[in-house]
Amino acid sequence: MTIGVKIVTIGGGSSYTPELMEGFIKRYEELPIREIWLVDIEDGKEKLEIVGKMAQRMWDASPYDVKVYLTLDRREALKDADFVTTQFRVGLLNARVKDERIPLSYGMVGQETNGAGGIFKALRTIPVILSIVEDMKELCPNAWLVNFANPSGMVTDAIIRYGKWEKVIGLCNVPVTAMMQEPKLIGKNPNELIYSFAGINHFHWHRVKDLAGNDVTSQIIDKLYEKDNGLPANIFDVPFFKEQLKQMNLIPCGYHRYYYRYEEMLNHMLEEYNDPNVGTRAQQVQQTEAELFELYKDPNLNYKPEQLEKRGGAYYSDAACETIASIYGNKNTHIVVSTKNNGAVPDLRPDDVVEVSAYIGAASARPIAFGSLPTAERGWLQVMKNMELCVEEAAVSGNYGLLLQAFILNPLIPSGETAKRVLDELLVAHKKYLPQFAEKIVELEAQGIVVKDEIAKNLD
Repeated sequence: MTIGVKIVTIGGGSSYTPELMEGFIKRYEELPIREIWLVDIEDGKEKLEIVGKMAQRMWDASPYDVKVYLTLDRREALKDADFVTTQFRVGLLNARVKDERIPLSYGMVGQETNGAGGIFKALRTIPVILSIVEDMKELCPNAWLVNFANPSGMVTDAIIRYGKWEKVIGLCNVPVTAMMQEPKLIGKNPNELIYSFAGINHFHWHRVKDLAGNDVTSQIIDKLYEKDNGLPANIFDVPFFKEQLKQMNLIPCGYHRYYYRYEEMLNHMLEEYNDPNVGTRAQQVQQTEAELFELYKDPNLNYKPEQLEKRGGAYYSDAACETIASIYGNKNTHIVVSTKNNGAVPDLRPDDVVEVSAYIGAASARPIAFGSLPTAERGWLQVMKNMELCVEEAAVSGNYGLLLQAFILNPLIPSGETAKRVLDELLVAHKKYLPQFAEKIVELEAQGIVVKDEIAKNLD
């Protein structure tokens, strides 16, 4: 009998991988890992080799004998895996640049997981994750899939809905950040507060109680208007309207700024887009990543550098590694995850994937009942979830009309001829990664549809 846990990370050449290694090392006594396989594609080979060597140095500097394997052969890695984590980006960061710059070239929000850019990231990612699931059914049918490839909620929903794979949990660092940063605002430790989350990935709300059952949400809301409010590094800090938060007595996810303060967020994004010395968030991340990989090349570096927090993904390891440890050890830990609703949020269907507080153990994620959301939040949530379902189906079917429906539904995409033009340009720009829309893309190119933004147009 083989002793120890085999973990496979698809997208292993990511700059986030050292964060993942740190989390596994910290939890080794409760999660005895035998081997870790880092998987990437040919285009990511150089980064995989750099980060893979660093990952091995991190383990070698620990008291534990764990071997890190590197491969471009996904099937070789998946055989007999116990846990598979996914953190890949189809089209690499250049695809994200297109997702951001093409909508912004028309005065529309361009963002990685929201609006038009988020839709196209899902279109590229869902077919790939479903092919990974098919390999897992053959090569590691008992493994758990822990996904934090964005947009995490849609990807996780598609795994269950279209991949028919139930042993999956979707993760995001945003709730972890809130639960680590907010207690300090009111002079508490994280273990002195009880958090309840409900919504969908990058579109959730939460409320907070102390151990005596007293609601302290309003106290935290007050403190959010002071300095150092714990907002993720990748979100521009425009304050929410305090009257709105007080009325709902809920704390929105940081990404709600794109919806609640659309005007200000768009203006900031356009300022960066139009400044050749700044560029969109993706272009900024490209610079950060280049600096990180230069650090990772240092043969003496055997720990996660603090610069990684600038990447916007701080605390991913706490979400991913604690989830895996909780499943392995049947710990029933409270973690915020994307999982099947099963009535936790009665405003959505039982089979919808939601992002909620849950207890994570060996059997599954058991979502904690939140109850119905107030009127305004319920309306937002239902629109957003049904928009996501249109995107997922379009990603699988290649149905252009359904994709257009998703664009028209999305609150960050003003409907009309311009929205359709943005949709068509994004299809042409990403044609290499959207074979399900190949016939429509040929038609669009015959009509003369080309990418207007010069930087996006010149990216391969």
